Amino acid sequence: MCGIIGYIGSKEAVPILLDGLKKLEYRGYDSAGIAVLKDNKIEIKKSKGKIARLEDLLKKSIPKGNTGLGHTRWATHGKPNNLNAHPHNGCNSEIAVVHNGIIENYLLLKERLISEGHNFVSETDTEVLPHLIESNYKDNLTSAVKESLKEIEGSYAIGVISTRDPEKIVASRWRSPLIIGVGKGEMFLASDIPALLKYTNRVIFLEEREIATITKDGVEIINFEGKILEKEIINIEWDAEMTEKSGYKHFMLKEIFQETMVIRNNLEDRINLSTKSLELYNLSLSLKNIKEIKKIFILACGTSYYAALVGKYILEELTNINVEVDYASEFRYRKILLDQKDLVMVISQSGETADTIAALNSCQEVGSHVLAITNVRGSTISRKADSVIYLNAGPEIGVASTKAFIGQLISLYLISLYFAQVRESLNFSEIKKIISEFIKLPQMAEIILLKDPEIIKLSEEFCNFHNFLYLGRGINYPIALEGALKLKEISYIHAEGYPAGEMKHGPIALLDKTFPVVVIAPRDKVYNKVINNIKEVKARDTLVLGIATEGDKEISNLADRVFYIPQTLDLLYPILAVIPLQLFAYHIADKLGCDIDKPRNLAKSVTVE
Repeated sequence: MCGIIGYIGSKEAVPILLDGLKKLEYRGYDSAGIAVLKDNKIEIKKSKGKIARLEDLLKKSIPKGNTGLGHTRWATHGKPNNLNAHPHNGCNSEIAVVHNGIIENYLLLKERLISEGHNFVSETDTEVLPHLIESNYKDNLTSAVKESLKEIEGSYAIGVISTRDPEKIVASRWRSPLIIGVGKGEMFLASDIPALLKYTNRVIFLEEREIATITKDGVEIINFEGKILEKEIINIEWDAEMTEKSGYKHFMLKEIFQETMVIRNNLEDRINLSTKSLELYNLSLSLKNIKEIKKIFILACGTSYYAALVGKYILEELTNINVEVDYASEFRYRKILLDQKDLVMVISQSGETADTIAALNSCQEVGSHVLAITNVRGSTISRKADSVIYLNAGPEIGVASTKAFIGQLISLYLISLYFAQVRESLNFSEIKKIISEFIKLPQMAEIILLKDPEIIKLSEEFCNFHNFLYLGRGINYPIALEGALKLKEISYIHAEGYPAGEMKHGPIALLDKTFPVVVIAPRDKVYNKVINNIKEVKARDTLVLGIATEGDKEISNLADRVFYIPQTLDLLYPILAVIPLQLFAYHIADKLGCDIDKPRNLAKSVTVE
């Protein structure tokens, strides 16, 4: 949640801060603000609402200065309004702070500070920070920040500037991401990589409880004991163009159309086309370890959880290993029954999901090997995990995940096939057959995307309904969940995903002509069961949209509308079936005039509990 940007150098800070905030708006858009330091004065401008409102405010008066901080907020403590917007300052306006995270003991700290004479103006937990730093200030800003953070309970990523120590920005993190951008005669601070790519691709990832003192010429990083740390500068392979819309109306649409590229990137990187075998890099699991795996636990949140459910089907089918899937936010509070021959997979697009990080830590404490599937190199999860598989999807800006979901599915298929290859649970000819079909997926995805005009027409027919039921069976049940999630995330239409076999255990009571049903019905081993479900739905005068295999004439006689996807192996249909559902949700939301890339109340990365 929330986005931080910071700059110190020789240029005017405000244009850089605004540009960075726009790149980070997917992290929070309840309010936004900047603080600029010049001539021993900090000038703060902030506004409720999206960054455009802050820009309008700045047209009246633009703060001048070469050092500054910016913040775009997703509200936790305190309503979205001008007072609760960041940056926050102390009593004497000599210190300004931006903060991501939650300070759990802020009420106790606030009480104490008020008793000491400090005045508070906002409802936020963050405001205790500038007052605390103010009260701890003795000789320099870094020391004051260090002493203040020792009193904090909860999570934080912070940037601090002060008129008392004007040539620096001090930053630190605990359970919330923060990175430093390295330039020439200028330095940057950000909560996410896209904010920096226009200016530098050289970054330093701050680790937990490290404190950075940033000047225009470089950075010194210490731990809480004051020891100076040597940090590696990482070159990021993404470029600034990847964070632009490139002619598309929304990032989400661009990212759906990039899915063929995501599939192709992963296949080219991991499949040996001459031998039809798999090669997975970054796995520190030995062949012996893979052969000895007793059980696999997959932990994830949101869309990543639905990818994990597909992964369960694939892994069990191909490897004969028992797989459990759990929400990371729930798993971390259970008694953890793991041993060293159990494998834990954690899935997170950003690599910064707070609950998934906490679950990862718990699993490593009991000695289980943790394999991460993530999109962001250098993210917390990628650094903590024992092994990492990257999605090769490039930056995903739209809040509703699309191409990253495809990348997660592809990664799970490839891991499953690799384990089957190592464990010999499939023979070589079976693996070769699956890989041969896998290689056709980019072309099949392109065929679906070329039929986007059909989806646009369907969206025009369905956009005025207020409720949807999505049904799927077997490996396509999680795709029903994901299709429903996409629709409600970006269009605010109520939608539920359900196993088709469970429809008669409750949801069928809701069905009538005002409650359309989307059914995922490829010609696979449960096809006849799904056809029976469609007949049950039609008996209630309900409108049915079917996602079906090309050439299937039976379903066209039952469903009111049908969108056809190419024929493939039963196991691979989820990759193809989800694409039209993503487009369907997108075009309905577009017809309704919704803010698709920045849906209300949502943020791209859930970095706080």
